[in-house]
Amino acid sequence: MFKFEEYEDYESFVLQTKIIESMKKIILTLALAVSLVGFLQAQANGKSIGLRLGYPTEISFQSGLSNSNRIELGLGIRTYGYGVNSNYSQFSLSGVYQWVWDLSALSSGFNWYAGVGASLGYYSYSYVNYKYSGYPASLLGQIGIEYNFNIPLRLSLDYRPAFQLNGNGNGFIGDGIALGVRYKF
Repeated sequence: MFKFEEYEDYESFVLQTKIIESMKKIILTLALAVSLVGFLQAQANGKSIGLRLGYPTEISFQSGLSNSNRIELGLGIRTYGYGVNSNYSQFSLSGVYQWVWDLSALSSGFNWYAGVGASLGYYSYSYVNYKYSGYPASLLGQIGIEYNFNIPLRLSLDYRPAFQLNGNGNGFIGDGIALGVRYKF
């Protein structure tokens, strides 16, 4: 998998190994959650899968629970580096219960939605000799508008603020604007 010789130091090797192991656990958890939702709602219409492009970028799965309610599950990934010897990585698993309202008075295919949920994640940050990582848990709110095309495509624009309960930077996080592009099936 990874060879120590490919890294500058042992700490970088250990950090990368921990990130990969955490990512495996998050992907397994998401796969189990999606399977469970699919099993419990096998007859429900309105499923979609796609990307929620924002902070963080997510692989998103939505499943209708009724004509006016659905659940959205997301696997978020965000990584970047800036300057010399610095990087930030974040992985998260989120779930949001949404209420959906028809906006066909605006135009056929429009809906707006609002919801509440939670997320769990892992992040690591390093800058020169400073290193920090944590497992934040957050409460989420969400409000947005979507358009369902006559083809199996749904576009959405939403705002998802969060209140982080633990980790570095506890408190309100208000930069959760995202564009969603999903395939409906």
